[in-house]
Amino acid sequence: MAHTVCRIVRDRGALPAGVAMIEKIADTWPSGAPSDMARKCGKEVFTMEATIEAVEGDITRLAVDAIVNAANNSLLGGGGVDGAIHRAAGPELLEECRTLNGCDTGSAKMTRGYRLPARHVIHAVGPVWRDGKHGEPGLLAGCYRTAMRLAADQGLVSIAFPGISTGVYRYPKEDAARVAVREVRAFLEKESSIRKVIFCCFSQGDLAIYRKILAPPSA
Repeated sequence: MAHTVCRIVRDRGALPAGVAMIEKIADTWPSGAPSDMARKCGKEVFTMEATIEAVEGDITRLAVDAIVNAANNSLLGGGGVDGAIHRAAGPELLEECRTLNGCDTGSAKMTRGYRLPARHVIHAVGPVWRDGKHGEPGLLAGCYRTAMRLAADQGLVSIAFPGISTGVYRYPKEDAARVAVREVRAFLEKESSIRKVIFCCFSQGDLAIYRKILAPPSA
């Protein structure tokens, strides 16, 4: 299992509890760094960690607060992961999706998880790949940003993503993974409830792409 560990360090010495004064996120943090910073600042320092993991598996079986569905604009189900999520969640999911009036490409909407282990489903509509020159990267980034924001707004702690747009929408897998990791890392730099993000990969090949992107830089 590939994973990246991020640590957020906040200085509580001069501000009310919970108010961020010093905040830093890093993909890797040398052992003892928080205490070193505490000594340098002369303040009380505590850490909170957010992890990013890549796994190969079935996203419908993950017991997380929310899984993300690679949905279409109708939000009424389809093939691939979209169909699998609807089948696993049961007909109640479709009934709720009918009330949402669809979703724009590059955005997302949230529903309950119903019969899934996950409490919620976030339905993100990724772009169809044409040539990368028709706004596809920005629209895909919008899916990840919106999904993370929806999860954080609900106070959720864990969220799992599939490879949005990498199936029948033909977005190149490595390019899509780089967008996904970049947007998730950027969001985790902000203070939020989210402590665990999983990229749930369909195959060993997909997992290898995420492992490469998530690997710490070589010395």
